[in-house]
Amino acid sequence: MRTTLKDKERFRRSYIKTLGDLFTYSTELYSNRVVNFQAGKDKKYTYSEFAAQTKEFSHKLRQYGIGEGDRVAILSQSHPFWACAFFAATAFGRVAVPILIDFSQSEITNVLTHSESKALFVSKTLLKKVSQECLDKITLVIDIETGETIKEDKKEFTCMGKVSAPVPDDLAAIIYTSGTTGKAKGVMLSHRNFIVNVFSSYEFFNIGKKDVMMSILPLAHTYELSLGLLYPFYAGAAVCYLSKPPVPSYLMKIMQEVKPTAMLSVPLIIEKVYKSSIVPTIKSSRILTWMDQHMHTTMCKIIGKKMIQTFGGRLRFFGIGGAKLDPDIEKFLFEARFPYYIGYGLTECAPLLAYCTYKNTNPGNIGKASYGVTLKLDNMNDQGVGEIVAKGDNIMMGYYKDPERTREAFNAEGWFKTNDLAAADEKGRYAIKGRLNNMILSASGENIYPEEIEKVVNDIDVVNESLVLERRGRLVALVSLNDNVINWDHESEEEILKKVDAIAGRILSHVNKNVAKNSSISSVEVQKEPFEKTATKKIRRFKYK
Repeated sequence: MRTTLKDKERFRRSYIKTLGDLFTYSTELYSNRVVNFQAGKDKKYTYSEFAAQTKEFSHKLRQYGIGEGDRVAILSQSHPFWACAFFAATAFGRVAVPILIDFSQSEITNVLTHSESKALFVSKTLLKKVSQECLDKITLVIDIETGETIKEDKKEFTCMGKVSAPVPDDLAAIIYTSGTTGKAKGVMLSHRNFIVNVFSSYEFFNIGKKDVMMSILPLAHTYELSLGLLYPFYAGAAVCYLSKPPVPSYLMKIMQEVKPTAMLSVPLIIEKVYKSSIVPTIKSSRILTWMDQHMHTTMCKIIGKKMIQTFGGRLRFFGIGGAKLDPDIEKFLFEARFPYYIGYGLTECAPLLAYCTYKNTNPGNIGKASYGVTLKLDNMNDQGVGEIVAKGDNIMMGYYKDPERTREAFNAEGWFKTNDLAAADEKGRYAIKGRLNNMILSASGENIYPEEIEKVVNDIDVVNESLVLERRGRLVALVSLNDNVINWDHESEEEILKKVDAIAGRILSHVNKNVAKNSSISSVEVQKEPFEKTATKKIRRFKYK
């Protein structure tokens, strides 16, 4: 009797219940294949070498009494050994505490203290962000790139740390997110939460042993961790990590060398490519300008093929998540047949809740519920807009040491509240309208979604990003301009003020002509400095309220 791919997948899912199972399965089945490597470096690590390094890390933790249930923090740029440190914790019954590298020293101190981490894997370039107070309390500090001991405290233990095989509902990781709303919360994710997301990723897009994934986002974020590390590990694929920050010139060079078949991104990256490269290219070419007017779809497809070549020529999957993609830019990608996939979710959901692909979407939608997830709209208004609530095995265990906020995160029926407002079309596809805590109630009682006004502001050619807020009953737009619109350092104060006034007036006029009366803005404030952002490049709104 012939064994089908579905049979193999069914068997695989029946065996893999925890991250420990995943570690054993993949390192044994794909032992001689490449698991990961760093761009520009000759060394490529096989799954068997990965297993040996992970076990070495785990043994070192044991030697210092760090065993099951103990917290192991990871503070490092993406690196082949980041994944080793993660599995050294989770596959042996410990709890991983990934830390975003753009956290401030005080945020890092809060995470290490609140989580009571006993060990820390850290890159030396980030060690300076760890306070001496924290270092004094941690039993073991390891250089993640070399495995060398940076700090040790042998007085803290009397025997070897005990390890164990985790079970599905054991705590696997605590992921702290400052998000866009204020104080960081420690999201507790179980082994079941992560494994269900791996299965969901398989349903989302099927990769295999021949695929090479490019990793450009922080591994401490669940988006990259689940879809960009755990899923390719499950599939036997290889992952390439960057050696430098992903500035466009470096990234394009590496793309041509590595020729990835898959990668994850956030909207800001593809939006910058569109605004700074594609639009100017069309405007500067007579042929493309004519085609845009008379053969728009053909022009889009030509540019789409060129984009794939720019990404190395083999790209089959370009995942976009972490924030809402501009619908106009998505419409271009859709018409270009660029292989983009939209993923929607939250850290609390490990993270996938819904997804769609360029093959079956309607630009502006986030698609339907992902594998194993049930979604519905709660408290719908007359316009059919309500809060997305979710149930599934991917939903978090709760917030660490925070029962009050855990209770607030679920409704009376036990559905997780996403805080995202959406509407659904006749096919059951969801379209995000905005965040519930961002929504503004007008004087006449109408709901105003600032994200929709920001979309109009951001369409203006000189605007990079914007934020619409309510102040004293009026709507105000904070605006960050594109580079070189104003030379802040070399123009006189008088010249700058004149330009700022002209730009603000232009924005005010454009917006109020293109939004409903109740969404009109009363003033525009041009910012010199860029907005503060989260790891997925969303503006930290609470900083500006």
